[in-house]
Amino acid sequence: MKTTLEVPDSLLRRVKATAAQKGQTMAAFIKAAIEAKLQADAEAGREKPWMKFAGVFSKHSRESQRVLQAVEKECERIQTEDWE
Repeated sequence: MKTTLEVPDSLLRRVKATAAQKGQTMAAFIKAAIEAKLQADAEAGREKPWMKFAGVFSKHSRESQRVLQAVEKECERIQTEDWE
């Protein structure tokens, strides 16, 4: 499918130069860039591996609260100027 896009001149110059450096046509370079962006967005939307086990703590909300209180208590002992 063909389409028309409005691209700022400065960006178009960069695209042309980069495609030429890679030995690609502008069309091939732009297609690859769009595919890479869509892939990156799809991967960013997936659940992060560390989130799989982070949900475990929701079952232990009493323990989580205890840990949070202990952390807050320790943080109160820190002098503000020590953070700077």
